[in-house]
Amino acid sequence: MSRATPLILATAIFMENMDSTVIATSLAAIAADIGSDPISLKLALTAYLVALAIFIPISSWMADRFGARKVFRIAMLVFMLGSIGCALSDSLAQFVVARFIQGMGGAMMGPVARLVLVRMTPRHQLVDAMAWLTIPGLIGPIVGPPFGGFLTTFFSWHWIFIINIPIGLLGIALVGFALPNDQRNKPRNIDGRGFVLAGLAFALFAFGCSVVSLPALPPIYGVIAASVGIGLGYLYVRHALSTEYPLLDLRLLAVRNFRITMVAGTFFRLGQGATPFLFPLMLQLSFGLTPFESGMVTFAGAVGALVAKFVANWIFAHWGFKYPLVISTAISAAGILVMGFYYPGTPIPLMLAILVFTGFWQSTFWTGSNAFTFADVEDKDAGQANVMSQVWGQLMFAMGVALGGGTLELAHRLRGGGSLELSDFHIAFYVVAAVGTVATFLFLRLPNNAGHQLRNNPHLH
Repeated sequence: MSRATPLILATAIFMENMDSTVIATSLAAIAADIGSDPISLKLALTAYLVALAIFIPISSWMADRFGARKVFRIAMLVFMLGSIGCALSDSLAQFVVARFIQGMGGAMMGPVARLVLVRMTPRHQLVDAMAWLTIPGLIGPIVGPPFGGFLTTFFSWHWIFIINIPIGLLGIALVGFALPNDQRNKPRNIDGRGFVLAGLAFALFAFGCSVVSLPALPPIYGVIAASVGIGLGYLYVRHALSTEYPLLDLRLLAVRNFRITMVAGTFFRLGQGATPFLFPLMLQLSFGLTPFESGMVTFAGAVGALVAKFVANWIFAHWGFKYPLVISTAISAAGILVMGFYYPGTPIPLMLAILVFTGFWQSTFWTGSNAFTFADVEDKDAGQANVMSQVWGQLMFAMGVALGGGTLELAHRLRGGGSLELSDFHIAFYVVAAVGTVATFLFLRLPNNAGHQLRNNPHLH
């Protein structure tokens, strides 16, 4: 397999990752401009992630039905249209809708690229291929915060979405080189009932969890929405277990390593989902940094992540999967906990060093877990395993934003209201770090030889 293929496919991931990191840096400025408060803007972040969770399940079917190259290109176009909608928004409602449209495009970009690699790559080369797929995507978070902060501080936040247009046009042109033959499998029948049940369940549950703490809405709205979402989720589980080809095949959870990765990854993603929302807001609202100054701090984590991509293979080749996954989740949780001790006088170089170090281990986790997901999954089930891990991962990122924002708002209210204080952010970081730590204990339950099927890659040595 040519390394050019994952690099070209990664154009979409670059655009997505840069966009998400840019938006986190600019939340305070966007909120002030559209007449909202920063905590309410978590709804916009959640809307994007929920759109991913809804539409990722049909990405494999769409690629087989219409061809991966065509779906990939249309997805990038939809993402660009959502970006234009974001730039033109002047209210929270418009911004949320535009972010949802972006998510519809994003739902077909990353998963289709990942699925193409899984199908094209021999299993023993999968770790290497996944690493090359994610390297350009990591450049986005490095470029995004300082560049987006610069645009927001010295020009306007609207430009952070307009920059997606030339990147998207480049990706549409290059994808023809990555997928020249556009071969496809015969698509199986689409599970329409499952799509409706799962989509509504994801949307209502995430929406309910996000709005339950919004100052502008009575909490009962969120409770009702989340409860209905849970009920629909139960109906989907019953449907999936009695259907031959369900949208999300829950029977794959019987595969031990896949199940552990999914469950442990849930807690890891809850912590990681909250941090990009909380940390830039704390730097700007409590430390008084501009979006540009904030971006110059937060990008450091992506630098560590990029470095990890060049050594992660060696780590897993020499140490196996169990202990690197344990160490990476523990250090990542500790990195979140440390943020709860920062104050305006904390030396910036110290924060940068910690971000680089934790970013390295976060990236190591993603490289290992992305491959470990398929360690003992049969080839015929790889597509379903890919879809399930992607859907659940995005939904948990959305729940992480809701967890971080909800904890921040709860701490704020218990203190008596007013403006957000530094102590409110500290409490949120403590809670999020505690949740993320659960992943470490779950990975400790892996056998020492877990993932041995993936260690025969000659590129690992």
